[in-house]
Amino acid sequence: MDLDSKYLKNTHIASDHFVVEDGKIFAGHHYLIDMWDCLYLEDENKVKDLLKRAAEEAGASVLQINIHHFGEGQGVSGVAILAESHISIHTWPERNFAAFDIFMCGNTNPELSLNFLKKKFKPSKVEIKRLKRGLIN
Repeated sequence: MDLDSKYLKNTHIASDHFVVEDGKIFAGHHYLIDMWDCLYLEDENKVKDLLKRAAEEAGASVLQINIHHFGEGQGVSGVAILAESHISIHTWPERNFAAFDIFMCGNTNPELSLNFLKKKFKPSKVEIKRLKRGLIN
């Protein structure tokens, strides 16, 4: 069973938008993602578009996107503020590295955002940490 199927099968949403998964109640999943040798590490317009589309892939509602390019040959930092939390990126083109955060609560599937970002940025190497935020039990 792939991660998307497992996520959808074992998860439902409480009335306060907390996630209930395998008997555990928590605010949502928070992914810390490191990608090496990515595309678009200096392209603020492409990064903005991909953050928006990654949020939409997960079923999240985009409230605002803000991207800052640090100048010629330098990286970008950006955040998509979502009704369900956020997706962020920080890039270091001189190191061929990008750090992403995906944190979502409610009726979303952050695995879909993760898969979309991996597909579009085409990294040669990916490391992922997945946390449950706001764990109640």
